[in-house]
Amino acid sequence: MTSNTTTTTFQVQGMTCGHCERAVTQAVQQVDPQAQVRIDRASGKVDVDSTAPREAIAAAIAEEGYTVAA
Repeated sequence: MTSNTTTTTFQVQGMTCGHCERAVTQAVQQVDPQAQVRIDRASGKVDVDSTAPREAIAAAIAEEGYTVAA
């Protein structure tokens, strides 16, 4: 089985603190426990290295209460 990890960038609105960053990271890792998450809170940019589909990751972030721009 080959690894098809891709880096996807999400524009996420509503992250204002470290707790927000942890909530987003944990949401992504619920979808893919091996995912690597890098967050730039100032710009609202979330980079995710994952094998999970973009839609699944975006849905998990949205379920935490954050707006994910298309």
